[in-house]
Order: sequence, then structure tokens, then C-alpha cells
Amino acid sequence: MLQRSVGAIQHQLSCSVRKLCPEHQHPSLFVLPPTITHSRATLSTNKYSCPRVSSPVWDVYCRNTYRSYCGLFSYGLREYSVFDEFTDYEHEKKTFKLDVPEYYNFARDVIDKWADAEQTGERDGTVPGFWWAHEDGQQVKWTYQDLASKSNRTANILKGPCGLQPGDRAIIMLPKIPQWWLFNVGAIRSGVVLSPGTMMLRSSDLSHRLQASQATCIIADDSTADVVDQVAGQCPNLRIRLLVNSKSSRNGWLNFEELFESASEKFECVNTKGSDPMTLFFTSGTTGAPKMTEHTHVSYGLGHSITARYFLHLTQKSVFWNMSDTGWAKSAWSSVFSPWISGSCVFVYNNPRFDPQETIKVLADFPITHFCSAATAFRSMIKHDLSQHHFPHLRHCVSAGEPVNPEVIEEWRNGTGLTLYEGYGQTETTFLCGSYPCIEVKPGSMGKASPGIDVQVVDDSGAILPRGKEGNIGVQYKPHRPIGLFSKYVGDPEKTAAVFRGDFYLTGDRAYMDDEDYIYFVGRADDVILSSGYRIGPFEVESALLEHPAVLESAVVSSPDDLRGEVVKAFVVLTSKYRGKDMEKLGRELQDHVKQSTAPYKYPRKIEFVEELPKTVSGKIRRIELRNKEWGR
Repeated sequence: MLQRSVGAIQHQLSCSVRKLCPEHQHPSLFVLPPTITHSRATLSTNKYSCPRVSSPVWDVYCRNTYRSYCGLFSYGLREYSVFDEFTDYEHEKKTFKLDVPEYYNFARDVIDKWADAEQTGERDGTVPGFWWAHEDGQQVKWTYQDLASKSNRTANILKGPCGLQPGDRAIIMLPKIPQWWLFNVGAIRSGVVLSPGTMMLRSSDLSHRLQASQATCIIADDSTADVVDQVAGQCPNLRIRLLVNSKSSRNGWLNFEELFESASEKFECVNTKGSDPMTLFFTSGTTGAPKMTEHTHVSYGLGHSITARYFLHLTQKSVFWNMSDTGWAKSAWSSVFSPWISGSCVFVYNNPRFDPQETIKVLADFPITHFCSAATAFRSMIKHDLSQHHFPHLRHCVSAGEPVNPEVIEEWRNGTGLTLYEGYGQTETTFLCGSYPCIEVKPGSMGKASPGIDVQVVDDSGAILPRGKEGNIGVQYKPHRPIGLFSKYVGDPEKTAAVFRGDFYLTGDRAYMDDEDYIYFVGRADDVILSSGYRIGPFEVESALLEHPAVLESAVVSSPDDLRGEVVKAFVVLTSKYRGKDMEKLGRELQDHVKQSTAPYKYPRKIEFVEELPKTVSGKIRRIELRNKEWGR
């Protein structure tokens, strides 16, 4: 149960979350209609006829300096502090301890515990557990009690009409709609192993995933149902198709909304072992075909307590907006496990595509305290004058998924007054290393290893390399395996064995470490360029290019050269102001700029201007595709 220390946090907000009038409700959602408009969203949700009034207590809280609270989760004999303030990195590193229970289920041990805490007053129920907003003005707000009861109903649907048993696999392919979150919790509650997929999957991608995972169920909406029907005949294990957010029936499909109306709110949670499979992620495939990565109930469901504490700095009062696509593991990181472990509010803004100006407006208009997005989004946002906007609630900004260029951090700080902190991890892991408010942020470094994680730079056999020498980023897993490390690549023991060398798991990324334990990212192992005996990491060249006002984004790869073996080639996307300029002259200007910004031997001897860069479904640049093009592969 939640210990009394959480209850010591008294009700500090005067605002309230109320159920809407029955005539305006769908049985599964509480929706605020688009007719309600306001200049600034607050946590107050009054009835339609009542004017909206900002809570003065909330405004005072958000203007105060960010502060953490102390709370304990208890799983049997285990107690782990989630919220005590993180101010001393070295102390935290030395004293870190996280006991792993034999039986663990995120739905029961986290969601239900917070729901109980709301009932007893130990958590302030006026701060939602989930807040969804649509660009057309609709909003949905759920407490943890709502999340518990609605996920129970979802679990009953998976077990009953769908006939799924613990250990069965289901692929979910939904946009950022509230039901996606219900399925995540409901699947965990019922022991179903969920595999998220992006809406951008095509028939060949989906067929591969369905066959590789041997999924018996797929969860989709009207926009992707046709694609599912195209490949269903190729997938002998697939027997259940569940249609979500649809007012119509479809042949061969069960309708989730219809089933939800009569589903019971009572469900006996499956008593899953911590080591039982919970989720399957297909990696983003920046250096090859996606692999099927298996995580257990503890590796993500409990392991992300490290992410929540050291990377995201979340509390019960936090309203956290993570922009990740629902098909990406980062959405599990920061839109499910980390914030709900912390008792925070998950904020979701549903718009069809990323718009930097709209994102800036949402950050200014809603009481978002914590914000996470990929470096690409931050690069686009800083092209606009951030100083013209006011972000009264924003306290902590982070980026993950790709390296953050130093100039992006500087421009973000200049525009918002906030430091942009960087985090590093993978689909295969939870948070591994990053920058923290309690240590110096060194330009060009992605910070230090997270407490509880031993990160070293090692050679190909797993031997630790001297400081300053480039090598593989390795995570020590012997003699003590980190809680957040994946269990295996399903169906591929050879690839699983290949990433474990000596006592270390090799991430596939290259870096070096300085004498103060700061880690400097070089690039993916396959991305490093060897030219005339020099080893050149693409990240340094891309960072130098980004300093030039003409460059919106770039990707650097090797290109064949008769004299040097290979040389640096940059694919460059220009900002709108520089499109239509003399490309030959601009190319020379960019080459000279890189020579001035970094070691001259690193400059791109070849530059190609392109409209866009190839990316994975999660937004990471696919340098392998560009490299293969250069080498005729």
C-alpha cells in the first residue's frame, strides 16, 4: 500500500475534476466538447453552463520553485522511495537499491494502489491521472480510480469475448486516443502480452509482425482495419480482430465500444511473476531489420522507476507531456510506466502531425510542468522565437531517442529559461544515462550513468577501455543484472547472444568517457566513418552543420572514395529561407563552416541537398539507408 508519507501531501489545489452531464457522455469516456473554449487550460473542469475559473492555488504552485515529495510504494516486503528529492548524484549512486519482487503486476501494484490512495485522500484526486486533449477542443480527464475501473472492463473484454489467456500475444495499432492507454493497462492486468505498432505500418510490415509474434489478436481502428484485413489470411494464428473507436460494425471484427458498455468493472488481476513476458517491442531498425524485443513485468513495469526518478523528476503534482508515437517504446517509457509509477498526470495532445508552432502554443496554454520530445522536434521549435511566448508552468524539459546538439540546448535555454536535459536508453533498456540538474551539464556530453546502472565504454570483447578512448557503450549485467534490461530477442538466440560480451550488454552505440565519468556519444557502431585513417563520428559533423542558419537537419554517412577509401558525406535539409539559393556556393560555405567549427579533417567532402531524410517510424534518422545508397548496396 502507499505509505502515510504520501498522505502527508495535503490537498493543495482548490480545483476539481467532475464527471460531465450524462447526456454528453459516452459510457467509456468523459469528454469535454469542442464548444468549450478558454485562453488557458486549468485543472478545473466545471459543468458546461459554468464559466471556467483558474485555481489560484494551482497558479501559486506552478509559480513556485520545482520541488519533490517523498512517497513509498510497498510490494510485499519491498519498499522503494519514489519521490525523495534527487540532489546528490554521488550519494544516490552509492546508496541505490531496488529489490525485485517475485510477483508483480503494474496494473495491480501501481494503478490500483494510486486509485486506493485517491479514495483515502493520500493522493489528491483533483489532479487527473490521465488528461487527453484534441486539437478540435475535446478533452478527456480520468482519475486513477477511473483508470482502474475502465482497465478492469478492458481486461474483461480481452479475457471474455476475445478469449485471450495469460501469455497470449496481441498487436495494438491505434493513434493517440484514450483507449490505447486502457488496453495497455488492461492487457497487463489480464496477462496478455501486448506489442505496440505505429499507425504508419504498411501491409508487409504488419504481416511480418503478426507472423513473427504469432499474435492471436489485433487491436485497430477504422483507418487501419483495411490493412489488417489484407494480411489476415497470411497469419494463421490471428483469430481475433478488435475494432476500436468505431460507430459501425465490420465483418469479422468485434466492436470494442459495444462490448465496453456491458463489461464488468470487477476483474481479478492475474498474479503475474515479475519474470513473465509483458510486452514485445519491434526495434526501430536504424541499422537493419527490426528485432522483437521482450520485456517482463518488472523490467519495464518496475524498471522505469529509475526513469521516473532520475530522468524525468516526476511527482504527484506533475502534468507530463511526452510526444512519442504510440508505436514506439518511448511511449511506454514516458506515457505509461514512468509517470504512473510516480502518481503523475499523463498529458496527451492528439494532433495528426507535428507542428512546432502548435506545440509551443500547447506548452503555453496548458499547465504542463514536464515535457519530453525528440531532438528533431526541439530543433524545429527553436527556429521560432520562443521568447515571445510565456510558459508559466513548465519546469523540466528532456529529450531522448537521438543525440541533442549543444546549440539546441543553448537556444532552448535562451528562449525558455530552462535547461534541456538529455537522456539515453534503448528499446532494450530503461533509462541508462543522462544529464541531471544536480551535476554540471557539459556541452557535447549526454551526461553520466544513471544510479543503479553501471555504464562503461568497452571493446568488442567486453573489456573496459581507458578514459578518452572510443569504444562500445556497455551495460554491466554480471554479476547483477539491471532490472530494466530486456530478456531476449524473441526467436533469435544468435542475435541475443551477439549483444552480450564478457560481463556487458553492448548497446550498439559508440562513445568515449572522460575522467569525470561523462559519456560522449560518437554514433551507431555501423555509422562511424573511417577516412584516411581517421575515425569520424557523424554526430560531431551534424552538430557543426546545425550551427549554420541554413541547416534544418542533416545526416552524415560514409561515401566511397578512390583515394581515401571513404569520405564524409552530408545529406542536408535546408531551412525555408535558404531554399532556392545557389547550391554550389552554399555547399562550399557549409564545408568552410564545419572546418571552422570542428577538426578540419571531419568536414563533409560531399554534400547533397534533399527535401527530407529517411526515418524510422519513431522518427530516428535511418543512416543505414543513406549509407547503402552511397555504397550501392
